[in-house]
Amino acid sequence: MKNQASRKNIIYIHMNHTARYILSSGIQFPDFMKGIPVKPSNLLLLSHKFEDGYYNMHTRLNFVTGENVEQLAGDEVFRYGNFCWVDFSDEEDLNELTGQELAELLYLSHIKSPLRPPFYRMLGNQFVYLTEEDGNFNKTYYKNWEHFFSMMGVVISHRVSPGREKNLFGRRKYRPAPFVPADILQMLSVQMREGVVLSFEKMTADRQKIEVPLWTVGDLMDTDEMLEEYMKQSRRPPEGKIVLDRKAGEWQALLG
Repeated sequence: MKNQASRKNIIYIHMNHTARYILSSGIQFPDFMKGIPVKPSNLLLLSHKFEDGYYNMHTRLNFVTGENVEQLAGDEVFRYGNFCWVDFSDEEDLNELTGQELAELLYLSHIKSPLRPPFYRMLGNQFVYLTEEDGNFNKTYYKNWEHFFSMMGVVISHRVSPGREKNLFGRRKYRPAPFVPADILQMLSVQMREGVVLSFEKMTADRQKIEVPLWTVGDLMDTDEMLEEYMKQSRRPPEGKIVLDRKAGEWQALLG
């Protein structure tokens, strides 16, 4: 039970900068879609259990348009098991995929690793999203790292937002935390390349500031192993923290 509680209150990030992918735990598809600054026009579903959407005859795969991505995000994607997709610009682009490219995409969804860099000129894709249990352990490729850091800034804001607070007249109002700027999160790139946990269960907050501590846990491919390492490391003082000055509305990263 303790591991289950921890799983919901931490985010694990391991960045492979050269191969342009992130291994993550604690970030689900709805989080991703709310956070990325450039929304995909369409998603080609390589592996899924979504019952709506459209069918492309050339690839014999389903896809969703920008109009029903929100419907997909509202579905219980974490129950799908395998859930893999790439974004693309237009259905006509799908019809131009070669047999070799389609084979590479199917291999990618099955093995969760590409035969070559998974960004296709014909598709114009910015992302590749691969998971066997959404939010438990995801592998996401980013053509532009700025998209990842922007997404993380939104996710962290949602996790730390205090909800409704009383004002002087007794009414309640929603006071969301500002998004963490990408340049602040880029300061954690070294830790992310080693494998880092941001802990919201050990977050501290008062009227002046919010502090989210972090620990380096290593490059891990198993969620239980990652959680065990986090539980061990978190008994020690944090290696850094992300801090929000609530009055100024400004974030900073403190390391060491």
